[in-house]
Amino acid sequence: MRRNHLTTVIARTLAAATVLTVTAACGAQSDKASGAADQKPAAAAPSTAPSADTANDNQADGSTANGASEADAAVAPSASATTAARPAPKILMASGAQGAQVKELQARLAQVGWFDDTPTGTYGSVTAAAVKGFQGKRGLPATGSADTATWQKLGDMTTKPTREELSGKAVNKPKTKLDKRCMTGRVLCISKTTRTLNWVVNGKVQSSMDVRFGSQYTPTREGTFKVFLKSRNHVSSIYHTPMPYAMFFSGGQAVHYSSDFAKRGYAGASHGCVNVRDKARLAKLFDQVRVNDKVVIYW
Repeated sequence: MRRNHLTTVIARTLAAATVLTVTAACGAQSDKASGAADQKPAAAAPSTAPSADTANDNQADGSTANGASEADAAVAPSASATTAARPAPKILMASGAQGAQVKELQARLAQVGWFDDTPTGTYGSVTAAAVKGFQGKRGLPATGSADTATWQKLGDMTTKPTREELSGKAVNKPKTKLDKRCMTGRVLCISKTTRTLNWVVNGKVQSSMDVRFGSQYTPTREGTFKVFLKSRNHVSSIYHTPMPYAMFFSGGQAVHYSSDFAKRGYAGASHGCVNVRDKARLAKLFDQVRVNDKVVIYW
């Protein structure tokens, strides 16, 4: 009886020791934990997604739970699966391309102020630079090649080019909001984005006309200015060319009529002035504008 009691006490003591050992193992795992079963789960969860061969190896390992391997695969998809889910946009046109679609691309770029040449139907360096600039402005990869994403964005912002636009004689620019600086007083409100001059009085547009600006080497200044001189039959003292209905706003830069703009459209550029090609409309505007009226030039 006493021996049985002693045996019971020893058994209970050993059981308690076992419980304490298991409880201690529930804390933070040691780097030196023994046993193959503790080490293999770490090996089955690599830092990169497993390849097909690795996945098969994990499933064949009887000491690794299949559920854990499947969960890891779901959380960390393979690189090939990610690539398949996000295909790169298809390139529609690039340098060297020719044809009607290139011509339409050029005309549409002209509508948003990125192409100042006559559409030729040839995808050269000028077109590539225009596409690259448009892409960068819209947050697209600036590759200079017209892919599906670029074509879609451009299509959303423009209208189908007319025959005149495809020949470079006219540009059908989308309507844009006036700059906030144009909303008070009498303002020659000039947008480089739409290449439009709006004559605005107290926030209301009185008249609009197409305009052309300086080239990259002789850019038209941007900012807020005032008309300081009007000259109906002005002739440039530097280039000796007529500048009818000139309204000077910054040094030698002025808004004026350009016969070259009327003849060649956006194939050319000014030396910094704001060219107008509608002579009759500008003549009416000239009579309305006063010295000290505001001029705002912006993108």
